[in-house]
Amino acid sequence: MDNARDATAPEAGCGTARDGVTPRVPGPPHRRPPAARRRFLTYLLAAPTLTVAAGLGRDTAPSAAGAVGRPEGPSGGVRLPGVSGVPDVLSLGDALIVAGLPTSHLLVLEITTAGRAVLHLPRLEVGQGLTTSVAMLVADELDARLTDVDVPLSDGRPDLLFNQLTGASNSVRSLYDPVRAAAAGARARLVTAAAQRWGLPAAGLRTAGSAVLAPDGRRAGYGELATAAAAIATPAVPATPKPPDRLRLVGRPTGRIDARSIVTGRAKYAGDLTVPGAVPTVVARPPTINGTLGSLDAATARTMPGVLGVVTIPTGVAVLAETFDQALRARDALRTTWNPGPLAALSDAGIRTRLRAAHAPFLVPPLLTHQVDGEFDFAFVNHAPLEVLTAVADVRANRAEVWFASQTPVIAQQTIAAELGLPQSAVTIHVVRGGGSFGRRLFFDAALEAALVSKAAGRPVKLMWTRNDDMRHGRMRPASHHRVRATFSLGEVLSYEHRVATVQTDFGHGLGELLTAAGFSPSAAGLSASQAFFLLSERNPYDVGVPTQLLSEVPLKMHTGSWRSVYSGTVRVADEIMMDELAHRLGQDPIAFRQARLRRPEGRAVLDRAAQAGRWGRPMPAGQGQGIGYHEENGGRVAYLVELDAADPRQPRVTRAVIAADLGQVINPRGLEAQLTGALVDGISVILQAGNHIDHGAVREGSYADFRYARQRHTPPTVEIHLLPPNGPPGGAGELGVPAASAAVANAYARATGTSPRSFPIDF
Repeated sequence: MDNARDATAPEAGCGTARDGVTPRVPGPPHRRPPAARRRFLTYLLAAPTLTVAAGLGRDTAPSAAGAVGRPEGPSGGVRLPGVSGVPDVLSLGDALIVAGLPTSHLLVLEITTAGRAVLHLPRLEVGQGLTTSVAMLVADELDARLTDVDVPLSDGRPDLLFNQLTGASNSVRSLYDPVRAAAAGARARLVTAAAQRWGLPAAGLRTAGSAVLAPDGRRAGYGELATAAAAIATPAVPATPKPPDRLRLVGRPTGRIDARSIVTGRAKYAGDLTVPGAVPTVVARPPTINGTLGSLDAATARTMPGVLGVVTIPTGVAVLAETFDQALRARDALRTTWNPGPLAALSDAGIRTRLRAAHAPFLVPPLLTHQVDGEFDFAFVNHAPLEVLTAVADVRANRAEVWFASQTPVIAQQTIAAELGLPQSAVTIHVVRGGGSFGRRLFFDAALEAALVSKAAGRPVKLMWTRNDDMRHGRMRPASHHRVRATFSLGEVLSYEHRVATVQTDFGHGLGELLTAAGFSPSAAGLSASQAFFLLSERNPYDVGVPTQLLSEVPLKMHTGSWRSVYSGTVRVADEIMMDELAHRLGQDPIAFRQARLRRPEGRAVLDRAAQAGRWGRPMPAGQGQGIGYHEENGGRVAYLVELDAADPRQPRVTRAVIAADLGQVINPRGLEAQLTGALVDGISVILQAGNHIDHGAVREGSYADFRYARQRHTPPTVEIHLLPPNGPPGGAGELGVPAASAAVANAYARATGTSPRSFPIDF
């Protein structure tokens, strides 16, 4: 359930789907800009066993590279003048780190008397394998067995604020050094405790297999040293993390620590929790988006077997019963009338008309130049995580507890407390693993509903959104329309204008506040939170003369939200299609054209690897074609080369994919390969066939049956993944692959059919 989007991929480790072996091709070393100086403080907490916290501090914020602005600057990023301690150029992922700088005691690592290393993780595990990567870091620094490491998810912690937000592909990037610092601090104190026990110099001891070892063969397990180590304030050996050449786990393909519990059903999701008294609950909802209840007759439903209550909430009518089946039957027996929602007069065509009318005009092109224009439509897209939204809530007169999978537990805590009329300190958010997210669990719709139902009913509830609920009343990637114009003369690109008009994206999940916490006030710059987010996240990696990117928003009263890659999943697809078309007009090979214009040399090696491994330019049968897509963000860069068979244009299929990626220090190659493969399936889906229609204010699609996400028959039988040698700190991977994969599929379709697609998904 965790890797819902990777279900059609080979077993993590990818390689080719036939042999499960990842091809490894030596590549040239990369140079990265020097990392900003950092200092990581460790704290010994008062506890009966060894408990160490690591706080994050930074002398300077991280540097950024790329190209975005209004207009873009040559070095890219968004300029934040006058913000003390923050450089002029800041990327989106770095903004998340900067926002968390005031936080102390970021991580807590405990060594128990049973010999367990327990790292309390202030992030959400939604199938991306984060708990495994963190466990590998802890085990490596501690010289512990991986099986001795536990990584439970922390409850909502207001002291962490933005450091508990799971988003912007930031988790590994921001946790990499603090986790290692905490584990190194624990290791140093364990060694000191053993030295005191044996009366030996601490420098002569070593650690291995979750134990401290003496030269004479004596061995003390971490569990038996934990209590003594807790009393050591200043260790006798340096508490510094290991250099890269001493790491034994990091960088090695490793199976997930939770794999067995997932496949055997022991892993607990919100729907699996047993909270005393919590009863199954479902909600009857209006047929249109944001419709309201007109009238209700619940007499029949209340008399049905197992029904325990019927209550109204702002979003509909909740039915409580002894089982979900009984609740669903009673929900369907309600007699309701609904007032139409605010979009009842709108359908897809009307929304597209509004988007097209929202654009700012292009600049007047210079005299004696040629131009290439492109217009692109992207449909609404549902997140569709395999696990439906579920939350458990127990609301009492003076307190509340809520259990659910949350990427933003502190924002959820604040919002739920305000809605219940309770102080924030009276609301406890228990973070539970989630079965997929793709940005959906940045929002906490189900948890808020569960809390309101529990308060109204006076009892604990386990509320479940059905698939239909989330498809038709949940969050979607907003529809957007793009206008792009590039001018060129004498073989050189002179200007590149990208106008984006999108249905307004809801940033009520806290990422808007994140910008303010990072020291950047969008309103002071004359921007909305979404426009500021757009400028931080969107960057064209190519030198295309004078670039500009502008975002216009059409406010519609509907539920939108961040979908994997947020804006990049559409903006960069349009850019990459335009790069192919510019190369064609200038008579150049698409990959050579990109390489000549990349601003960062690391990207050239990634494109080289993809082209070499994918045999770029090889002869293809009629109706088949190759496509390339490139993207970089959050310290990583990736190229996807796909081959597509459109001999039957009504059923195009990607038959082969080659992926080359450079993400610096990779913690777990298997996890990264699974992420990149999942992004490939996303790209195939949203480019070829998966999207949401709006019909008179209602979402047409209601399940996987009509939201045509890629099935196994749509995915390539061969997938090769090439990870370039590590050089530098880890990059972020969660959102990296989707724009490049999507663009590669679109460009392959164009070469296979001779028709450049302009509306996505193509079969809509």
